[in-house]
Amino acid sequence: MGYRVAIVGATGNVGREILNILAEREFPVDEIVALASRKSMGTEISFGDKTLKCKDLETFDFTGWDIALFAVGSEATKIYAPKAAASGCVVIDNSSLYRYDPDVPLIVPEVNADAVVGYTKKMIIANPNCSTAQMVVALKPLHDRARIKRVVVSTYQSVSGAGKEGIDELWDQTKSIYNPTDDKPAKKFTKQIAFNVIPHIDVFLDDGSTKEEWKMVAETKKILDKNIKVTATCVRVPVFVGHSESINIEFEEFLDEQEARDILREAPGIMVIDKREDGGYVTPVECVGDYATFISRIRQDSTVDNGISLWCVSDNLRKGAALNAVQIAEVLGQRCLKKG
Repeated sequence: MGYRVAIVGATGNVGREILNILAEREFPVDEIVALASRKSMGTEISFGDKTLKCKDLETFDFTGWDIALFAVGSEATKIYAPKAAASGCVVIDNSSLYRYDPDVPLIVPEVNADAVVGYTKKMIIANPNCSTAQMVVALKPLHDRARIKRVVVSTYQSVSGAGKEGIDELWDQTKSIYNPTDDKPAKKFTKQIAFNVIPHIDVFLDDGSTKEEWKMVAETKKILDKNIKVTATCVRVPVFVGHSESINIEFEEFLDEQEARDILREAPGIMVIDKREDGGYVTPVECVGDYATFISRIRQDSTVDNGISLWCVSDNLRKGAALNAVQIAEVLGQRCLKKG
């Protein structure tokens, strides 16, 4: 006996990817429904070798459904997630709405799968920010060995993190660069994204940081360890899919770079590709469509007593969103719901 699963926001980038991953990983589905706004009602979506027709989220009754994977913005989530939860359906939410709620577990399965039991408080589990998810996968096994004191991270985030509009804007602006009569001003982003980088993701806060940077700090503390100090600079780059991060880590005790490399090679969800030669590292275009978080450029940082620097790359639509949500569903099923 499998699960009755609802995909909320099935027509978006993340919703479609969730359906792909559920099929790829052969999640035990008895029945599945694709939900979207009324304007998308009837839109056909692929699920493995099947085709689903989208139903109207506004009128859908979640009673009798086991799991709802939400891939819509916070405004829609605020309306429909409590309705689903009240009907007994466990919500796995990709928005930022519930991430900082103390009664809602924020989970990356490779890091804190045990926290899934806390879902019963609100029948909701939160999926972290895409840039946080890949980073804590890399930090966790190192933290277990040498205790992390401080993390300095700079992100290089792809436009798909801003949804279809972000992808379209990069595509249209790139083409317009070569056509002087076809000007494409910035709409989704604050400045031109084609052939440029923008050190600004989400809104600015009073201390000069952006909300994206604040998310990485708050979520790392909630998922991994509240005592870790984190500072982040988040940058949008002209890459379609795949987030990259330059991570500098200071530990409480010495960790040799070779031991760090060995630890990461054995860690779940990580692929180490780290050769000190031309091309001996992973870039965003190479990680697209893959489940792994890739680690390269592991090296000692001689400017602090116990420092390591590394390069971290992952498909943000997969590990950063859809894959992590499906992995949460798998853990929820195995440890709590016990069907399938």
